[in-house]
Amino acid sequence: MKIKSVNLETVIGITSKLPENTLPEFAFAGKSNVGKSSLINAIMNRKSYARTSSQPGKTQTINFYNINEEFYLVDLPGYGYAKVSQETKAKWGKMIEKYLRRSEQLKAVFLLIDIRHDPSANDRDMYEWIVHNGFEPIIIATKSDKISRGQIDKHLKAIRTGLKTRPGTVMIPFSSLNKNGLDKVYEVLDGYLNPAMEETAESDLQDESVLQEALNTEE
Repeated sequence: MKIKSVNLETVIGITSKLPENTLPEFAFAGKSNVGKSSLINAIMNRKSYARTSSQPGKTQTINFYNINEEFYLVDLPGYGYAKVSQETKAKWGKMIEKYLRRSEQLKAVFLLIDIRHDPSANDRDMYEWIVHNGFEPIIIATKSDKISRGQIDKHLKAIRTGLKTRPGTVMIPFSSLNKNGLDKVYEVLDGYLNPAMEETAESDLQDESVLQEALNTEE
């Protein structure tokens, strides 16, 4: 995938109306500070177009990035930030739910989980929420550079177990530092954008996921 143009086209808040887009949308969900903006920057091949911050809870809007005038990357507000009031959390939740239910162009949802930690209750709720809304989340296990290569499969198994993922769920370990896993993310996006490639790319990724599950079961 070659990134030719990037544009933060639409920013919507709690009371804003969803844009009536005609291009495919790919949403990114995850708890605060899990690395959503870093992943989106990597996909866009930009250093800091999507704002990153060490302060959790920075993204408080839904941001629509127009890529190549062909599709949108949609950055959803991070969840699970303790210092945000319950009222604000509830409003963010309703905003995300409204988007997941009403967007007519949403093709896939990427759910980001920190590979170093077992999924939290919020992560499990978000996974089930996405499934309930008719999508099979693509799991991105972020910060894979923080653990040794030999530990990656063990941690992926812990994420699968914690989320109770369905067999064949696509899971991609990713590092924003060295960009490991970015090629797999591009494969997923290309599969949705180019239907002729979708079956092959998805089948390959699912085969890898099934193999990982089988190997983990044997341990």
